[in-house]
Amino acid sequence: MENIKESELVRIQSLIYEIRGYKVMVDRDLAKLYGVETKVLNQAVKRNIKRFPEDFMFQLTHEECLRSQIVTLNTKQGHHLKYLPYAFTEQGVAMLSSVLRSDAAIEVNIRIMRAFVSIRNQIYAVKHLNSELETIKAKLELLERNDEDNLEAINDLSEDMRKEIDTIYQAIAALSIKDSVSKDQERPKIGFK
Repeated sequence: MENIKESELVRIQSLIYEIRGYKVMVDRDLAKLYGVETKVLNQAVKRNIKRFPEDFMFQLTHEECLRSQIVTLNTKQGHHLKYLPYAFTEQGVAMLSSVLRSDAAIEVNIRIMRAFVSIRNQIYAVKHLNSELETIKAKLELLERNDEDNLEAINDLSEDMRKEIDTIYQAIAALSIKDSVSKDQERPKIGFK
């Protein structure tokens, strides 16, 4: 198997868009990659239309063309879309290999499939990382709550200890006052007179 160059992979990935919830490639870009005219590609598809159900290929609406960055429309006279482009999902691109039978088309198709797989792997990796980050975030929040509970318990203990220490100091102070008062008073003599 021939390894796809990283720059080629990135270039193909930049031609994959998300439309109607699908990852798709537009007929114009596919035709360039296959080295044929867009018209030739679309004619080959129309001759084999049964192979391309709506979840494999669909035609973009005029609004989708205007909103997207896929097709740039120019408002000058003579610069408009004569035909609305077709979008091919990953399965539709795979089906193109059975319609376009040249060796070059097969090689291009393999590279495109690898680009789709690479994007899917990147999406999976991001979802996996997000899941791990959420788990870590939940653990940190739990630790913070435990720390707050521990600090509150320590503060409660400190307050109790402070009260007990104050009570001990008061008792010592009371004893020292009692002792000094008793020293000042003369004691009656004990014994026989």
